[in-house]
Amino acid sequence: MENIIQVEYLDVKENKEYIDLLEKVAKECFKQEGIKTSQFYISITLTNNENIRKINNEYRKIDKETDVLSFPMFEKEDLDKIIKQETEYQDVLGDVIISLETVEKQRVEYGHSFERELAYMLVHSFYHLMGYDHIDENDKKKMREKEEIVLKNLDIQR
Repeated sequence: MENIIQVEYLDVKENKEYIDLLEKVAKECFKQEGIKTSQFYISITLTNNENIRKINNEYRKIDKETDVLSFPMFEKEDLDKIIKQETEYQDVLGDVIISLETVEKQRVEYGHSFERELAYMLVHSFYHLMGYDHIDENDKKKMREKEEIVLKNLDIQR
């Protein structure tokens, strides 16, 4: 079986339950988009607010913490072409960095489980890696619909 995620921990405690959840979510994301898991994997770093703030500042010049950062490896047009090809190797779809401290904070704020918030962070990031954004209202609507389908299929509710 291919690895569909690669998880690193940066100054936070390792947790197998996080990996199990993230694998399940990533697998459903790939399935919904018709992508073979043999084609891509997602590099995920779980960290704290201090580290994500530094990364946000370094790459986006925004000196504040955030919940998640997504760094796609491909432009949407290139990605669409690659997905249609038969490849014999697996490539990284992109890098995702999630602050577990902010996941916990938002879990409390939104009144749902840590697992739901962590799952949402990955689904949201996955669609950024796929070239979706939420700046334009139409794109935001498409992205939100796709996110909700994945979470509903996994029975991960608010």
